[in-house]
Amino acid sequence: MEKMMAKGYWIVRVDVTDQEQFNKYAVANADALKKYGARFIVRAGQHTVPEGSTRARNTVVEFPSYQAAIDCWNSPEYQAALKLRLPASSIDLVIIEGYEGPQPS
Repeated sequence: MEKMMAKGYWIVRVDVTDQEQFNKYAVANADALKKYGARFIVRAGQHTVPEGSTRARNTVVEFPSYQAAIDCWNSPEYQAALKLRLPASSIDLVIIEGYEGPQPS
């Protein structure tokens, strides 16, 4: 039996300081996200913080593989979009491999 490749994820926490500029980034990053098969799982919805800290917006982006998530970040398309985002926000971004192991029963 062939082992399934684990999906990859971007876990992103964002504080936007310039919404107009950030909107330009959101439009510009669409090409890279589409190219690498990204899908928004969570996108700035209502949230509660029972422990720790957060930022104003929280997003989880799913990719078909961990490698696709890394390749998207490193792509010329995303790096061009990133230049639009840098002056408009502060973020924490983690690229992480999905888990394919046993689950609670």
